Amino acid sequence: MLYEAAWSISFKEMKKWWRIIGSFAFLVVFFTALSVALVTNHLIPGFTIALGFLLGGIVSPPDAVSTAAITKFVKIPKSTAAILEGESLLNDASSLIIFRFALVAVGTGQFIWQEAATSFLWMVLGGAGIGLLLGWIFVQVHKYLPTDAPSDTALTLIEPYFMYWIAEQLHSSGVLAVVSGGLFMSARRLVFLNSTSRIRGFSVWESFIFILNGVVFLIIGLELTEIRDGLRAQGIPLSTAIGYGLLVTGVLIVARIISSYAAMMATLIFRPGVMPAARSKRALLFMPLLLGWTGMRGVVSLAAALAIPLSFDNGTAFPQRNLILFITFIVILLTLLIQGLTLPSIIRRTGAFGFIIRQETDEMVKRNMKQGLKQHSYQFLKNKYENEMNGNATMETLLKHWEEKANATDDGWMNESTKTIFIELLESQRNYLTELNKDPAVDEEIIRHQLYQIDLEEERLKII
Repeated sequence: MLYEAAWSISFKEMKKWWRIIGSFAFLVVFFTALSVALVTNHLIPGFTIALGFLLGGIVSPPDAVSTAAITKFVKIPKSTAAILEGESLLNDASSLIIFRFALVAVGTGQFIWQEAATSFLWMVLGGAGIGLLLGWIFVQVHKYLPTDAPSDTALTLIEPYFMYWIAEQLHSSGVLAVVSGGLFMSARRLVFLNSTSRIRGFSVWESFIFILNGVVFLIIGLELTEIRDGLRAQGIPLSTAIGYGLLVTGVLIVARIISSYAAMMATLIFRPGVMPAARSKRALLFMPLLLGWTGMRGVVSLAAALAIPLSFDNGTAFPQRNLILFITFIVILLTLLIQGLTLPSIIRRTGAFGFIIRQETDEMVKRNMKQGLKQHSYQFLKNKYENEMNGNATMETLLKHWEEKANATDDGWMNESTKTIFIELLESQRNYLTELNKDPAVDEEIIRHQLYQIDLEEERLKII
């Protein structure tokens, strides 16, 4: 799921907002996990600091899928969307690192800060480096092996597991290896994948991730009865466990909102230049609240909770496992229902994003991009195939109507020479869009949409 998210995100936007993304993905996650650890240690009987950090590592990362599903129905600034997407990609990695250290602390009963700090640095740097190296190797594999669309798609399903497994064998972060390797390969998708592989791979991965999300929720649903029986066996009433879930949910919401306002104050003090000038005082007041309110939890938290072992190597049952799973389920349920259902209404009522006219801006960018593509296509054909165009009605028609998505039939109008020229034109259009994407003002999502249209056009040509 993280590998797929790395392919979906705009790396250009991540670079633009890397400071606030990094602070939310690492500092805010650690602050949230610490808050959960302290509160649960004091208020839940039998909960140690290590168990608190374990629970905090599980429930601290917000879910990208839930946030995206809600925010696509309301207008939010492109910068805010990029921050949420980038944070959701990296905070899963940071929270799972916390989860890993806490799991070791619970099992051994000790935690040495010096060793943990050194290990943490290696996990972060080593994991990212291993992911980049393996990403480069896999790119070469796709480029130089005689692969087709099915084998390319099969390789993309295998690659994240290789990245994770190799990084874990070297005692670094397999999660960060998957994220960094996925980002590296995503940025080079036009280099090593053809249009057929990109189109078919997108469809396979879209269905695959949907199934994975459903399977995880199905598993936790099937385990709820066993978890409830386990709580009763431990003498924990169901109402008490629900109360603990409410407590942890409140801590998560408050901690994220506090972190959002702290991030805004730090930005205003140390880097006021990055704050948009058009943002009103009302927007400055409510923006951190809205950013904090987007912390819905989801499938990553469920997957992490299910990864808690039933027992240690010596056969001793893992302490509070059923309670941790139950609290995780309550947190996900409450954040999805309370925050998820109220977020669109809060955005409209606060008016914090009232100055955003994103839809009109996107339409204008699309029109300008299409006009630029038409001019680029005309110059490409005229400069390289001027002799072939003279007196060729088909080439003149192609030049005039290249952007139209008409249904083509094999009626003899497209010969192999013309098809070769047209496919070369489409490749030139990809190069044009790749260069255009280097402009920070251009939304990469629009570029990717147009590239997908070009891939579809090439596939249509191939079957003529």
